[in-house]
Amino acid sequence: MASCSLLSADSAAAIFCSRTQSNGEKTGQGSFVLRTKLNHQRAYGSRASVRASLSVSLKPTEIPRQWYNLVADLPVKPPPTLNPRTFQPVKPEDLSPLLPDELIKQEASLDRFIDIPDEVRDIYQLWRPTPLIRAKRLEKLLDTPARIYYKYEGGSPAGSHKPNTSVPQVWYNAQEGVKKVVTETGAGQWGSALAFSCSLFGLDCEVWQVRASYDQKPYRRLMMQTWGAKVHPSPSEITEAGRKILQEDPSSPGSLGIAISEAVEVAANNADTKYCLGSVLNHVLLHQTVIGEECIKQMEAIGETPDIIVGCTGGGSNFAGLSFPFIREKLKGNIKPIIRAVEPTACPSLTKGVYAYDYGDTAGMTPLMKMHTLGHDFIPDPIHAGGLRYHGMAPLISHVYELGLMEAIAIPQIECFQGAIQFARSEGIIPAPEPTHAIAATIREALLCRESGESKVILTAMCGHGHFDLAAYEKYLQGDMVDLSFSEEKIHASLAKVPRVIRD
Repeated sequence: MASCSLLSADSAAAIFCSRTQSNGEKTGQGSFVLRTKLNHQRAYGSRASVRASLSVSLKPTEIPRQWYNLVADLPVKPPPTLNPRTFQPVKPEDLSPLLPDELIKQEASLDRFIDIPDEVRDIYQLWRPTPLIRAKRLEKLLDTPARIYYKYEGGSPAGSHKPNTSVPQVWYNAQEGVKKVVTETGAGQWGSALAFSCSLFGLDCEVWQVRASYDQKPYRRLMMQTWGAKVHPSPSEITEAGRKILQEDPSSPGSLGIAISEAVEVAANNADTKYCLGSVLNHVLLHQTVIGEECIKQMEAIGETPDIIVGCTGGGSNFAGLSFPFIREKLKGNIKPIIRAVEPTACPSLTKGVYAYDYGDTAGMTPLMKMHTLGHDFIPDPIHAGGLRYHGMAPLISHVYELGLMEAIAIPQIECFQGAIQFARSEGIIPAPEPTHAIAATIREALLCRESGESKVILTAMCGHGHFDLAAYEKYLQGDMVDLSFSEEKIHASLAKVPRVIRD
């Protein structure tokens, strides 16, 4: 049970909610807050006027009980993942050295909804439901008639959306008796989330962190170590894949593709170890749909419908988590939003890559996935948004893009940090470098609304805070940040190594 009140326009249409468990015990406040222009005196100095202005009671948002599988509703099913030796669709036994049985089932599932285990929902309650916040101060700063909302995932223990999938992944592994999991991490958000989840279930955790981020973000490494994880810079001397890269380039900044190769190699060679991935795969995107499912209910509660939905994309989990439930409603004809993915110009897999079967890692150890790719051995420049430095895009997002259900743009990092500063100085939250791409795209759209006079509703994903990314902000504030792009020659060389897959 919970209480939720909508204040009248005289009180700036603020919504305050508190959650309670079924036994009446309060579990948290502010799980759904729309920020207002009320000052301290008006908010707290005139309680009688606030009580008098109550006009509508709203049902609060509940933590979803099921994850949503977009595959079930697509008019054309996505291409299968292939065994790289036979070029035939992968079988469960092909994936069993890496993943537990339940996640293998979810990866190939055609079910529309999959139940969230009670134990997972219990842990979700540490931070879910997450707030949907109207960015009124940003709107005022931009002098735009647009109404900007952001779904904020930075309140989780790891500071991002990543625990939405790390918790169930570790839980399923624990249920099957797995003692250790390994993974890669770019910016450190995913590694932090997995380390946190392993600490809850008593599993050992080993992480290969991309070297550029390992050096830029020591506090992310310390966060993982605090939760008990063992962390290595990638490429490392520990694996054959890492040693090969270091022989070719001893100063390699690393990439997510390289780090994936190292973690997969360790999992494949140790029977007691499984691999966990923070993005790209279907079951990861599935788990993240708790974001969009909550958001639909929250927007319904205030009578708003998004005209534009914006999210950053690297592997795609945060973008999918917000957008997939809205795509379902779009397919039903209930809404007609523009859905826009935003990627860095230094790693533009959707806007510059090819749609082809490719490996998910640099060493070619994973199955072949049909996705937008820059080539599996493409190593992006070390931009500060380390979580977006992935050569490919999630196969399911790539397929949705091919169906024309979404669009994509690329934005350079200086514009992204300009937007981040505007956001931080108006809304107060310092964003992680990854969602600054969505913020920059949101600001572009809001300024277009200022020119046209349209009062569009813009919904964006704020997937995490940037408290451990302040070195990047320091570079920007000191004027030392530069825009990193990509070399057409470099991409052509990488694409030349994409496997040539011919299927009937």
